[in-house]
Amino acid sequence: MVSAENSPKVQKIDDFRWRIPREGKMNTDGIVYADERMLKDIQKDMSLTQVANVACLPGIVGQSLAMPDIHLGYGFPIGGVAAFDLKRGIVSPGGVGYDINCGVRLMRSNLKKDEIKGNIRELINAIYRNIPSGVGSKRKDLKLNPVDESEVLACGVAWAIERGYGVPQDLEHIEERGCIQGADPDRISKRALERGRPQLGTLGAGNHFIEIAYIAEIFDEKVAKVIGLESEGITIMIHSGSRGLGHQVCGDYLDVMLDAAKKYGIELPDKQLACAPVESKEGRRYLSAMACAANFAFTNRQLMTHWVRESFQQVLGRSLKDLGLDLVYDVCHNIAKIEEFSFGGKRQKLCVHRKGATRAFPPHHPSLPADYKDIGQPVLIPGDMGRYSFVLVGTEKAMLETFGSTCHGAGRLMSRHQAAKAAKGRAIVREMEDRGILLRSAGKRTVVEEISEAYKDVANVVNIVHKVGIGKKIAKLIPLAVLKG
Repeated sequence: MVSAENSPKVQKIDDFRWRIPREGKMNTDGIVYADERMLKDIQKDMSLTQVANVACLPGIVGQSLAMPDIHLGYGFPIGGVAAFDLKRGIVSPGGVGYDINCGVRLMRSNLKKDEIKGNIRELINAIYRNIPSGVGSKRKDLKLNPVDESEVLACGVAWAIERGYGVPQDLEHIEERGCIQGADPDRISKRALERGRPQLGTLGAGNHFIEIAYIAEIFDEKVAKVIGLESEGITIMIHSGSRGLGHQVCGDYLDVMLDAAKKYGIELPDKQLACAPVESKEGRRYLSAMACAANFAFTNRQLMTHWVRESFQQVLGRSLKDLGLDLVYDVCHNIAKIEEFSFGGKRQKLCVHRKGATRAFPPHHPSLPADYKDIGQPVLIPGDMGRYSFVLVGTEKAMLETFGSTCHGAGRLMSRHQAAKAAKGRAIVREMEDRGILLRSAGKRTVVEEISEAYKDVANVVNIVHKVGIGKKIAKLIPLAVLKG
């Protein structure tokens, strides 16, 4: 058994890949994507042990994978990817996380940086007024009744579009069209429903944000044009998830999965990896409940998109058609999905866990909308609040090496406690403004916990996946204003 007291050995494959060789009860190798400098930071926590622990789980297909933004998580490392055979493999809430379908969506606009430079403060203040943020934030103007909540869980973004929160075209540019199939609201506890009902359309806290940025650099003009990105163009990025509902779903099913692991004789290297066979009663129920939380998260981001659009209209006094504010894409970061791959010489369906990792499907994949068929799926990689974010597209190599997955962000270097200690005595909001970035937040605590130094430089993370070929860089975005949860 690989444990924190027996950290795994690491062997260099090439400049950007490292192997954790199979040993003990591991069923396969671990593969970590990182350069030598980044690996030293990764080795400071026990995330490599978690990669090895995941390799011990039954039915794993290929390797236990870790993206360069890897850091310590619950059970699985954040930045972890693992695929499991449907007949012999498992599904684990720890491979998804507490914030089910924490994800990112990006809007592009017809606006240019110089055009709105005098309105940035007013815009971020309007968004702050229109979208509740912070710990336990709730909406006062959207009262879900139990019937509506069940429809959100079962139908996802279609529920919002039918009620005027967006346009039908939005559905085309959301992973799974904003609804993961198989969702069953009857699998959601009363407490999860109670927690979710007042929180739809809210940002939340922690590392969640809404960011107004401009396109500072384009790496591939042809692909950027298809997506609708132009130099100096204004973008809006929303990062949020399933709020208290998703957190409760994870907690509820961890208890179920601990009992299931004992029932099915699954030896766990870490109880945080509590799991059940994919096709077991417990496994199917978790996937149904997880799909509900994922659909809640998609809808949550859709409602915030609607209120961001309204904020721009209110401040600039222009029509939505004139502003643009079209949805580029929306991707999950914390999810387990049944997807089909060519592996071992045959096509097969696998249960792919992405825990702090992004789907990165290549050109001509059948799941892509028609306008992206020739370029691949947009991949959205946010950085910290003070530097930059990136837009990539998926690649064929990602399908071959990482089950169509790549990194999801910068990845933490410091714990929240360490970040707060490092920020003590500093005026972070003023520091940000001196760098040309306006910052709004519901509280001071999040601001100090989310300082740039708490994260890896996302440019380094993105360069690794670009050079390896499991993502292709398209554009770099620099923030002008940020609303933190």
